[in-house]
Amino acid sequence: MAVFMMVEATEVFNKEKYGEYIRQVPKIVEQYGGKYLARGGNVAVISGDWHPERIVLIEFGSMEKFQSWWRSPEYQAVAPLREQGAKVNAVVVEGV
Repeated sequence: MAVFMMVEATEVFNKEKYGEYIRQVPKIVEQYGGKYLARGGNVAVISGDWHPERIVLIEFGSMEKFQSWWRSPEYQAVAPLREQGAKVNAVVVEGV
């Protein structure tokens, strides 16, 4: 069953580090079978009090494939750039 990871950047406080992170991650996502469905772009709030700076939506073929990517040495090597560059919220949810 496919899973979807949604990431919300609530604050980008180091654009250089976060920019380097978003430049490096796509090739790692693709290497582990992930597919971007949304990556940045305009965000329009249609309900509630939610104002993210950036939304990313990635599809993986299964929870196992997502976990392989998330725990991979390649991703773990660049994850500190995310942590040093932005405050984010992230969830992963199973599809239907």
